[in-house]
Amino acid sequence: YSESMRISVIVPAFNEAWHLASTLDHIRTSSAAFERAGWAVELIVCDNNSTDATAAIAAAAGAHVIFEPINQISRARNAGASAASGDWLVFVDADSHPSAELFEAVAAQIRGGGCLAGGSTITFGTRQVSVRLAAWAWNTCSRVTRWAAGSFIFCERAAFLAAGGFSLNLFAAEEIDLFRRLKRRARTEHRTIVIL
Repeated sequence: YSESMRISVIVPAFNEAWHLASTLDHIRTSSAAFERAGWAVELIVCDNNSTDATAAIAAAAGAHVIFEPINQISRARNAGASAASGDWLVFVDADSHPSAELFEAVAAQIRGGGCLAGGSTITFGTRQVSVRLAAWAWNTCSRVTRWAAGSFIFCERAAFLAAGGFSLNLFAAEEIDLFRRLKRRARTEHRTIVIL
């Protein structure tokens, strides 16, 4: 990795006015982990044809706002990646709250040099047993398969581009499809995929 690393945090957003300000605040706070490493951080929000105040909220938070007119999360994420200048891409869903500890762990993986891409386990802010069981089941599957949940993905930009980005043919499970391709690339480069 380079000491002059640049990180692009990309948030796809469709009618997320209710959640977005809180998410962007969490991202700004947590991005200090990258800034402490001396890396530049840019925040990109892809407004995926919202009809609410999503774009205005993103702009007010200091994000670089781009527009994708076709409603599809793969298109929104790919549009964000196309606008990004970072060496590494970090995709965060508009209703997610990544912690400073998570960003620290990502920075450590990048500094280590052996990681190509990764994600994290998920939690939901509820005590509902069925939701917690579903999260546990997904987290177990994610760790075993090294498939990342779409809510939080980090990837070396060059690997993302070489893999072709998110498939425009899929409207669900697009993150699993991407990670299947990234895992093949990681094997050829003798690198790893991690779930934090």
